[in-house]
Amino acid sequence: MPATQPGPTRRGVLQGAAALAATGLAAQEGGMHQRTIPSGGESLPVIGLGTWIGFDVGEREAERARLAEVLRTLLDGGGRVIDSSPMYGRAEAVAGDLLAASGARSRAFLATKVWIRGREAGLAQMRQSFARLRTEHIELMQIHNLVDWRTHLPVLRAFKQEGRIRYLGISHYTESAYDEVEAVLRAEPLDFLQINYALDDRAAETRLLPLAADRGVAVLVNRPFGGGGLLRRLKDRPLPDYAAALGCGSWAEILLKFVVSHPAVTCAIPGTGRPEHMAANLRAGTGPLPDADLRRRMAAI
Repeated sequence: MPATQPGPTRRGVLQGAAALAATGLAAQEGGMHQRTIPSGGESLPVIGLGTWIGFDVGEREAERARLAEVLRTLLDGGGRVIDSSPMYGRAEAVAGDLLAASGARSRAFLATKVWIRGREAGLAQMRQSFARLRTEHIELMQIHNLVDWRTHLPVLRAFKQEGRIRYLGISHYTESAYDEVEAVLRAEPLDFLQINYALDDRAAETRLLPLAADRGVAVLVNRPFGGGGLLRRLKDRPLPDYAAALGCGSWAEILLKFVVSHPAVTCAIPGTGRPEHMAANLRAGTGPLPDADLRRRMAAI
């Protein structure tokens, strides 16, 4: 950044956080910021956990113990959202086993997906997810990548009415699908949208995030590090002058603070299988958040 451009003061950052609070972001004293799910009225912590890759492990005790610690870190640190999918290999079953063993199921907000064509195949896949997650009730079921969404959406509405799921939504992670995502958001009442959004992947800012806010749709953010390439590029660079004012000790925390400071974002779900990374991710959900001016500076990294 140019030397003549002043860095933000802690007071200025806090004022920005207060302004964001007016849009639904509430700071819990000493803990995680929360956002309200528009259709349900309950609040979610702004940092959760994605299980892609990290939870696709076998039966080895050391692997399972490490992932149990990831879940303990998440839940004890104020997080709740655990997102998975049938396409994530063994991740659903591993998460379900560990939650059952720890007795922590009631503390978690479980989200998974249906990702197959055909009504009967979809029903079978969702029954399998319930079994793998060891639960009779899933908080959020999403139609992954909009696969056969017209077939699955009525089924999800019936599941919601029966109390088998609390919320329903759609998910995607590629910009090429945004036109279809937008069309579904405009046409159908949904509770959640899961979409890719990161400091170096901001296409969702143009239409999807504002539309979700207008439609009262909560937003889960996948790939909040933009697939990891940006973190690799930044890892050897010194932290920017505003890091201390934001309470950030790493680039990962800075990137996550950028994501969750967007007023349309309900929760970011970075994936990890390492407890220390889970703890660092959670720190990004606490303390001051960047205001609009600082977000513009951050976007210029």
